[in-house]
Amino acid sequence: MKESKSKKKTSVVTKAIISLGVVLATTFFTFFLIGKWNSTPAKGVANESSNQVNTQQQEKKKETPPAKQKRPDGKPVGKVVYLTFDDGPSELTGKFLDVLKEQNVASTFFMQGSNLQNTGFQENVKRAVKEGHYIGAHSMTHNSDKLYKKGQFVPEMKETLALIHNITGTSPKLVRPPYGSAPGLKGEEIRNQIVEAAIKVWDWTIDSNDWKLKDNPTQIIENVKKQTTEEVEVVLMHEKAQTLQALPEIIKFYKENGYEFGVYNDADHFRLNFQKDQRL
Repeated sequence: MKESKSKKKTSVVTKAIISLGVVLATTFFTFFLIGKWNSTPAKGVANESSNQVNTQQQEKKKETPPAKQKRPDGKPVGKVVYLTFDDGPSELTGKFLDVLKEQNVASTFFMQGSNLQNTGFQENVKRAVKEGHYIGAHSMTHNSDKLYKKGQFVPEMKETLALIHNITGTSPKLVRPPYGSAPGLKGEEIRNQIVEAAIKVWDWTIDSNDWKLKDNPTQIIENVKKQTTEEVEVVLMHEKAQTLQALPEIIKFYKENGYEFGVYNDADHFRLNFQKDQRL
């Protein structure tokens, strides 16, 4: 009788333990499934977010060009030549642009206000900017007496820069003084005015003397070749017929000698004025 009761009691306990085990196992399995179900979308969202960040970073890398290396004086590293043309726009501007486009070369133009006012020239001014060239100012009148003796340098440059802005939509800061900054900008007062106007000045390292070599493109080419001695050169030329004839050979010379062709950029300005004024 006692044995029967004991067996019965043991059986009840065993069933209770088994039932408890089943409940615990069911509960654990249920929580496991819920956790897995919840974590899968989260993981997917995390992966999607990570992919978006990576894509954005890759796009940013594509959009941001690598910073150019510079020398201590601000000039670019390597062999770089800046071809510059004064006194435009003119009847020849389009032909200069044709040669530069054919040669895949960008350059810097310093244009005169009185010529910019000629509506017949303005389409080529716009074209120059569209094709990657820089347009700077070369005064309104090119008159040394007005510019340097009568104090009209800054007012004329401002007016010319405003014309360039109105025609092209750009906001250049660079100017080239007619006849160069020496002796025109010798006085400190005029240089202070230039600094106050936030204007930058560029002269040149090579003078082709093209303006006085009519019908003599060969001599223009020789002048440029003889004066090319540095890794960074800025060549002064003008919109003249003889210069147009010489231009392909000048470009060929620099290409054969391993030069890249630079175009002025306000953000990468380096000092190039005969007065050696660091502010300009």
